[in-house]
Amino acid sequence: MLFLLLFELSIIFGFLLDLLFADPAKLPHPVVIIGKGITLLERCLRKIFPKTDGGERAAGRTMAAVIVVVTYAVTMGLCLIAWIIHPAVFLLLHTLWCWQAIAVRGLANEAKNVYSFLSPECDIAGARKAVSRIVGRDTQELTAEGVTKAAVETVAESFSDGVAVPFFYMMIGGAPLALTYKAINTMDSMVGYKNETYINFGRGPAHLDDLAGLIPSRLAALMWIAAAGLMEHRAMDAWKIWRRDNRNHPSPNSAQTESACAGALGAQLAGPAYYFGELYNKPTIGDRTRPIEPEDILKTNRMMYAASLIALLLTMAVSTALIIAGL
Repeated sequence: MLFLLLFELSIIFGFLLDLLFADPAKLPHPVVIIGKGITLLERCLRKIFPKTDGGERAAGRTMAAVIVVVTYAVTMGLCLIAWIIHPAVFLLLHTLWCWQAIAVRGLANEAKNVYSFLSPECDIAGARKAVSRIVGRDTQELTAEGVTKAAVETVAESFSDGVAVPFFYMMIGGAPLALTYKAINTMDSMVGYKNETYINFGRGPAHLDDLAGLIPSRLAALMWIAAAGLMEHRAMDAWKIWRRDNRNHPSPNSAQTESACAGALGAQLAGPAYYFGELYNKPTIGDRTRPIEPEDILKTNRMMYAASLIALLLTMAVSTALIIAGL
C-alpha cells in the first residue's frame, strides 16, 4: 500500500509541478540526454551498416531497439535503486520524471505567446516567429489565419503526444515507461522524415512511434471530446468530426485530437502546408463553418487543460485498479 500511495502521489505532484513551473530551462531534461544519444547512435550505426536501402532500414531498427531498451532499463533501474535507498528518494525521483514526461503548462504558454502577437493588434512578424517555436512547418509566409491554425493544431496534436500518451504509459508502467515512450517520440521527431536522408533509416522508428500511440491517441481524442463538453463547446460536433476526419493525416495518430478539436471549435484545420520549402497537400480536417480566429487559441488551451485533468483522473483510477488487482 505504501508503494501505491507514493506511486500515485508522485504522478499528482508531477502534474502539479508542471502546471506551476512548466519545464524550467535550467533543469536537466531526460529528453535532451536521449536526443544526444540518438544523434550519437545514428552516426555509429551509419558507419557500421551497409549504405544500402536494406542496410539503412536495419540500422534504423537497431537504433530503435537500443534506445527503447536502454531508456527503460536505466530509468527502471534507477527507480529500483531509489526505492531500496528509501521510499522518500523514490518519491522524489519518480515525481521529477513524471513532471518531465508531461507538457501541459509549457505548451499552453507557447500558444498563448502566439496569441499575444495576434490580438488585439496583429504583429504578423512576431506571430510567425512565436509559432515557429512549436511547429515544424515553414512559417515565413503564413497569414494571421495560418499562424492561428498552426498554433491550434499544435496544441491539439501535442496534447496527445505530450500529455495523454505519457499518462497512458505512466498508468501501466510508471515514469520509466512514460519516458521510454518519450524516447520513441523523440526518435520519430528526429529521424522519422520521408526525405532522402531518412526515408529508410527513419522507417523503423516512425512505425514504432505510430504503434506506441495507436491506442492512447484515440483515448486522447475521447478525452478531448469530453473536455469540449465540460468547456461548453460543441461536444457532439467534436464527436462527429472525429469519427469522420480522424484519418485525414499521413500519420495514423496525428489527426485524432486535431479532428476532435476542429469539431469542437466549428472551424477547419490542417490543409496544404510548406515544410522545408516543399508544399505538402495535406487534407483538411473539420468543416469551415466560420473563419478561425485568434480567440480559438485560448479556447483550445482551455480544452487542453480540461482534457489533461481528465487524463490525470483516469490515470489515478486505472493505476489504482491495476495495482490492487496485482496485490
